[in-house]
Amino acid sequence: MNALTLFYIGLYYFAALMLIGGLVYRIAEYSRTPAPLKIPTTPAPTTQSGVVMRMAREVILFESLFKSNKWIWIFGYMFHGGLALVLLRHVRYFVGEPCEFITFIQPFGKYASFAMIAGLLGLWSRRFLVDRVRYISTPSDHLMLALLIGIGATGMMTTFVVHTDVVELKAFALGLITFDWHPVPTDGPLLIHLTLVALLMIIFPISKLLHAPGIFFSPTRNQADNPRETRQLAPWAAAAERK
Repeated sequence: MNALTLFYIGLYYFAALMLIGGLVYRIAEYSRTPAPLKIPTTPAPTTQSGVVMRMAREVILFESLFKSNKWIWIFGYMFHGGLALVLLRHVRYFVGEPCEFITFIQPFGKYASFAMIAGLLGLWSRRFLVDRVRYISTPSDHLMLALLIGIGATGMMTTFVVHTDVVELKAFALGLITFDWHPVPTDGPLLIHLTLVALLMIIFPISKLLHAPGIFFSPTRNQADNPRETRQLAPWAAAAERK
């Protein structure tokens, strides 16, 4: 086992630990955060089933973004839709025999990377071209977008330019899961791609990308608009009432 392989094995175990541990900590923190007021963004559903449907529309269709800004919605949907297909295509590297669905989407996931990059470039351009967005943009916003574009671009290079040996790559990826380690392919773009992905995993729990799990804990989205029917009590207020 060469030093390069050992480095990437250690890097990915560390990145996985940071990602999983960080997400568990953040989600637990979100779940403990009190929401003492009824503050759903109106018009809001008045029943719990309506809240579930609203959350589904937000997560799948980006409903509120569509209503507020069509251009951002287009670029955002291009990025997230492309990313979803790309991630599903990557499942083949982590299972012995992929199911028919994963096999079917392989060509779609291959070219979805173009939509993913185009969406990211559109989202990044607004941080330069729109005055009010440029004013509130921080270096971390630009660096995060650059990181995502770097991941997409190097991934596309391994598919369309360098043609990485997918058999070796799958053996390396499966080895990480089964602890039966195999050498990492030494293609330059692939090594950069793997490094950037590991970096993203490490910083994910401390970045704005936490909006992915965070949306489920947003009181403006997960509350029903029923303040007259159901009294909302913070834990400290409920404890005071019992005394």
